[in-house]
Amino acid sequence: MTDRLTYPEAGATAVGRLPGGYHHLRVTTRVGHGGADFRAAADAVLSWRMHRAMTGVRIPGGTADPAPGVRVTPAIGFGPLSVSGPCAVVWAVREERRAGFGYGTLPGHPECGEEAFVVTMDAAGGVRLTVLAFSRPARWFTRLAGPAVPLFQRYYARSCGRALRTLVRAGRGRGRPVDR
Repeated sequence: MTDRLTYPEAGATAVGRLPGGYHHLRVTTRVGHGGADFRAAADAVLSWRMHRAMTGVRIPGGTADPAPGVRVTPAIGFGPLSVSGPCAVVWAVREERRAGFGYGTLPGHPECGEEAFVVTMDAAGGVRLTVLAFSRPARWFTRLAGPAVPLFQRYYARSCGRALRTLVRAGRGRGRPVDR
């Protein structure tokens, strides 16, 4: 599967050491507190619910949950202003205090690189989402967009955090126990 990726550093987001020669992104958002919030956040990330909860983001129906080798073509935008790019999940993890996945670009994606969505719970119970990525333009229109692309990526990462926080809070209203 990795031979089809458009970059050689597959899995770099899993260890957090991002390779040189790319734009780097790391955005962390607090989304909750305690074990119940961690589990809700992990479930939302590892089922595409976080992505589907974001305005203007489409994950095709029937896409398997993130696991190594799963292919997905997310689309962002509306109508003729929509951009999509094929990706493959490179790694996924579900541990006691860490859950998430990273996917990498396939031929035809407007960028070249990898992006990860990781939920962690620290020793004090704080639950956070970190969006970590390295990328560079792969198509003429992303090269033309220049510095607007990293700004959009940062906006997207912050939107992921807001969407996940909203999902976690909504879960509290359904009688799900909250650890405090």
